Amino acid sequence: MSASVPGVLAHFAHVDAAADAIRELKATGHKDLTVYCAAHNHELEEAIGDPVSPVRLWTLFAGLTGCAAGFSLAVWMSSDWPLLVGGKPITAIPSFVVIGFELTILFGSLATVLAVIVLSAMKSLKGRPYHPKFSDDHIGVFVPCRADQAAAVEQLLTGHGSVEVTRDA
Repeated sequence: MSASVPGVLAHFAHVDAAADAIRELKATGHKDLTVYCAAHNHELEEAIGDPVSPVRLWTLFAGLTGCAAGFSLAVWMSSDWPLLVGGKPITAIPSFVVIGFELTILFGSLATVLAVIVLSAMKSLKGRPYHPKFSDDHIGVFVPCRADQAAAVEQLLTGHGSVEVTRDA
């Protein structure tokens, strides 16, 4: 069992109040926030300001690798076992597009799944508190902080309209 992360957990009933609190927390230097919300919300995403996920780069590189592997495999096989059919060239690129496309999709999709697993494991939320209301109708904001900062963070969250604020030691 992992140790819990010390900090302050706030429950918000309204998205705009949570977004304002997140913006102010970011402005005051709290960068490692955890926000829980039942549904995707653009206002919260904008307030959090997370960078774009690197999963798409994994997909791009794996897709390009798959495409290159598909064409290389087809060219290698046709040059290793040459069959002259109707005067066509042995390495006719248009006939290799299908295998190139298929391996692009295969490698890209497998890399996407792998990237989601690896990057999710790297950003673990173990030890961070969670409440079942965050899956229903509340928005949760967890701010990891030291005990001497907790009072100021709690006051900031309450000032922005938090329904409930708890400290986790």
